[in-house]
Amino acid sequence: MSGPRTVVHLVRHGEVYNPMRLLYGRMPGFHLSARGRSMAAVTARFFEGRDVTYLASSPLERARETAAPIAQVTGCEVDTIEDVIESSNTFEGLRTKGPRSQLWYPPRWRHLTNPLRPSWGEPYEDILARMLRGVEHARATAEGHEAVVVSHQLPIVTVQRHVQGKPLPHIRRECDLASVTSLVFDGPDVVDWSYNRPAKDV
Repeated sequence: MSGPRTVVHLVRHGEVYNPMRLLYGRMPGFHLSARGRSMAAVTARFFEGRDVTYLASSPLERARETAAPIAQVTGCEVDTIEDVIESSNTFEGLRTKGPRSQLWYPPRWRHLTNPLRPSWGEPYEDILARMLRGVEHARATAEGHEAVVVSHQLPIVTVQRHVQGKPLPHIRRECDLASVTSLVFDGPDVVDWSYNRPAKDV
């Protein structure tokens, strides 16, 4: 390593209480379920004894609630990074899965024409650009130490694919609830990464 070693951990929030099974996106008022709070507590223990000097979160409730037990373990206050918020989506507030999916209605099909962009939401390139700004802020703030940033599935997957040199459009994702994607930096450059599921048994 030629520069200071820094690790930025990207944590996906825990399970959300969502009995209506809506695509909630950036909508306010969606909090962790009881299981989600347990996930957050287990994932927080993943950081016990680590050299975490900076902790940040997306502004959404579920992310801030996931960050809370990490703050207790690390002793860090929780900063807010707008750049790591959930991706925007045209179908926000709708049921989008199963036989009662509202995507079966023809007026919505015009938003499904280009999955490579994707046409129903924020472009992958835009998600990546803002996520990299957020990650760089965390890396620079914790330089020589470790940082934790609590974000959301698609933004984290976009970073994963970028550091692997894969195309941003995708079908399958490896980013479970309360999982940890760790980026290892040599100076400003990512030199390694890893993926852990501390809450897989919750």
